[in-house]
Amino acid sequence: MLITHGRLITFGETNEIIEEGALYIKGDRIADIGPTRTLKARYPEAEELNAGGQLVMPGLICAHTHFYGAFARGMALVGEPPRTFPEVLGRLWWPLDRSLRDLDVRYSTLVCLADAIRHGTTTLIDHHASPYAVHGALDQIADAVEEAGVRACLCYEVSDRDGPDRAQEGIDENVRFIRRVQQGEASPLLAATFGLHASLTLSDETLAECAAAGAELGVGFHIHVAEDLADQEDSLRKSGKRVVERLQAAGILGPQTIAAHAVHVDAWEMAILRETGTWVSHQPRSNMNNGVGVAEVPTMLRGGVRVVLGNDGFSNNMFTEMKTAYLVHKLHRRDPRVMPADQVLEVAVANNARLARLFWPAAPLGELSVGAYADVIFVDYHPYTPLTPGNLPWHIIFGVDGSHVTTTIVGGQVLMRDRELLTLDEAAIAARARELAPAVWERYRQQF
Repeated sequence: MLITHGRLITFGETNEIIEEGALYIKGDRIADIGPTRTLKARYPEAEELNAGGQLVMPGLICAHTHFYGAFARGMALVGEPPRTFPEVLGRLWWPLDRSLRDLDVRYSTLVCLADAIRHGTTTLIDHHASPYAVHGALDQIADAVEEAGVRACLCYEVSDRDGPDRAQEGIDENVRFIRRVQQGEASPLLAATFGLHASLTLSDETLAECAAAGAELGVGFHIHVAEDLADQEDSLRKSGKRVVERLQAAGILGPQTIAAHAVHVDAWEMAILRETGTWVSHQPRSNMNNGVGVAEVPTMLRGGVRVVLGNDGFSNNMFTEMKTAYLVHKLHRRDPRVMPADQVLEVAVANNARLARLFWPAAPLGELSVGAYADVIFVDYHPYTPLTPGNLPWHIIFGVDGSHVTTTIVGGQVLMRDRELLTLDEAAIAARARELAPAVWERYRQQF
């Protein structure tokens, strides 16, 4: 395939804007890049996809999401609104995940993937929970991912909150699926890591078993860390250690591990996160919605902590997540200099790409370069002011939105062209989800 007549935004180590640019895609990689005239002459037989002057840029990456939460949209909670984050968990998310069955898991994933394709998010790192449909849950998600054609790294959330049998099932599901991926029995679009819920729902014994299993498999972990002060209070009560210290002692942290949120970590914990090379995923929309606070991301970045951007199950419009990250820290610090747009893009594009490389090591993601994976989006954005590599971050924050995405390509396969989804029947998926959701909601209500 030859993509022509695009305004190429390369990102990568030396971001360039190539006017009237072209990409030649061979298999799942970018094989050549340059001016349209040059590449059309070089590849005269190639199928041509004309970008028509749109921005052509790498697909976006989401570092932490929850496909299983899709059926929460519009669901009425039982009783008074939750006042604290533990109440949010106990009255919304835990009863909801207990209400999911196999088919619900599949369709909850599919509606999220259709949303991702529409908004140009081509790689997602998911964190799943369905304690009454554990065995094979990651296969349900994997089948949906393969049907959609996006990239996804999957794991199952181990927790002691539903008893020892469910915790063991979660461990077994992680081990089974990780081995399936490692043995080459899954699509190359799929990757796997070891999921854990959070310190506050994990005993020392379960942590030790997970750490041993992860070490044997050679993988890291994906875990919520100090999202709320309740996590810290629980950890101090159980172990005398703060959350990051407890997880370090248990062998959970490291350069393959994602610590989601880290809203309530102190300076010593930040130092441990830096020294262990642990990735910290930031989800500002979710943190604001749950009222848990604002993570000290500017401080972490200044100290060398590897911060990435996720969405925690909010819409897969990562452009909106970038805008939120840009704004919330200014408000929190009451300083308009905090988290400038170029720093937001360093987190959301460069760091997310570095994290994704752990799971898809064969080629770069998040950049347009020869040899990189051909994960590409077209963005229908034509600014009325100059666009340069220097001011691009501010154009993205103040001008570009996921609704501008018209075409989405992953591994050389076109998933959406001119805003028409090609791999998923969005109307049929939504119709089936509407049939499944009432039963999920009824199972939710029966728990109160």
